[in-house]
Amino acid sequence: MRIHRVPAACALAILIVTLTAAACSNNNSPIAPTPPTPGSTVVYSPVGASDVTGEGSSKVCLPFLDCDGNGYVYVAARQMKSQGFLVDTYPLGIPGAVISRGFQDLAAQYGRTDVMFNLTQSTAPFVRRDATLVTVFTGANDINVLTSALGGGAGGNNPSGFIDQEVAAFGADYTTLLTTIRGLAPKARIVVFNLPNLGGLPYLATASLAQRQAAQRASVGMTAQINRLAGVAVVDLMCDARFYQPGTFSSDGFHPNDQGYAMMAAEVVAAYTSASYPAPQGSCPQMTLF
Repeated sequence: MRIHRVPAACALAILIVTLTAAACSNNNSPIAPTPPTPGSTVVYSPVGASDVTGEGSSKVCLPFLDCDGNGYVYVAARQMKSQGFLVDTYPLGIPGAVISRGFQDLAAQYGRTDVMFNLTQSTAPFVRRDATLVTVFTGANDINVLTSALGGGAGGNNPSGFIDQEVAAFGADYTTLLTTIRGLAPKARIVVFNLPNLGGLPYLATASLAQRQAAQRASVGMTAQINRLAGVAVVDLMCDARFYQPGTFSSDGFHPNDQGYAMMAAEVVAAYTSASYPAPQGSCPQMTLF
């Protein structure tokens, strides 16, 4: 087990989490930097929320701790090691984090007290400068904030307009996030996940049709924003039928289980080690479940 030194902001996050226990794409695979050769060192800085710690798996890690867990980050690291790479993992995941201060403030505005951090300010600035691989998974917590706001009256008589406005903000925030990461780690290959249709996931199975439709609109819209990002490999969760099977999720119906994380890990390894990686689909049945 290896504990990495973390900056003060991250140390504060560890303390708080410990105390509280908490779309058509023209994107091509990145052509630079070139894929690594076996035997080389992979410096891996995953950026995200509870997905990075592996919440829902059979072995969850504390934030900022490389504990050889069963989330996709650690499974991917082990797979790369088995292929002959030397892998150093420096996880940057804070449970409950959203993409930006704007979504964090939206959560607070509508009574959410559990959203205390955002990736742009709290994690991305601490990506290692020598990172060769950065993964990013964000948006699910943001959609939950968005639907909570709708439940609190946001959007008034035009909820679709409100959702579309927040989706556009999410796209701008993602560009800012990637700019920060690229400025710090110019040699890193960046692999990002788009979003599954949250409206079709088990945790919303008993939600109202209106809430599932709102989650679907936000998920599809945010996925379209992610699919258009340049210079990154996009893992297509939206159109992956495996990611809608109940056996992919933990008991909370929101976080993947070991099987789900293993699927994600395999895609990370493929996107990082291959010269090319398939672009995400522009349309699929999963985009119109409701």
